[in-house]
Amino acid sequence: MAIQTVLKMGDPVLLQKAAPVTAFNTPELLSLIQDLEDTMAHMDGAGIAAPQIGVSLQVVIFGVGSNPRYPDAEQVPYTVLINPTLTAVQDDMEDGWEGCLSVPGMRGIVPRYTRLHYTGFDQFGKPIDRLVSGFHARVVQHECDHLNGILYPMRIKNLKDFGFTDVLFPNQDIQDD
Repeated sequence: MAIQTVLKMGDPVLLQKAAPVTAFNTPELLSLIQDLEDTMAHMDGAGIAAPQIGVSLQVVIFGVGSNPRYPDAEQVPYTVLINPTLTAVQDDMEDGWEGCLSVPGMRGIVPRYTRLHYTGFDQFGKPIDRLVSGFHARVVQHECDHLNGILYPMRIKNLKDFGFTDVLFPNQDIQDD
């Protein structure tokens, strides 16, 4: 149970497909989730994936209440999501600014599905089955991309929409990722 170092873009672990979790409610899994929680809270993240702290397992956590990095975002319930499956509910996509703890100090416009159905399990093996939209759908897609070795810059359509946060938003107090 500790704040872990977040791997940065360029680290080969972030480009790997993560392995599925095969045992739930184990001391090792619960310890990993606590490390993810501690690290995400320390960095004011909206979510974090196990590969970001060097553990190549299909585990993500996310949740947004009051967050200084996302002051205008709708709330997203705290969720532990293991072995997720994501399915777009419709083909509608929306462009939106994203940042990432593994790509500090940068933002980019990323297209994401607006409505999403996701399934998976919590840390105890209890099934999760949700239909979501908006920021919740964006966060889930972003975090689950990490489980497939995808970082958000790989999804940017136009690199003119990618840059350093302090340059893109010079008059706004947007915290570093």
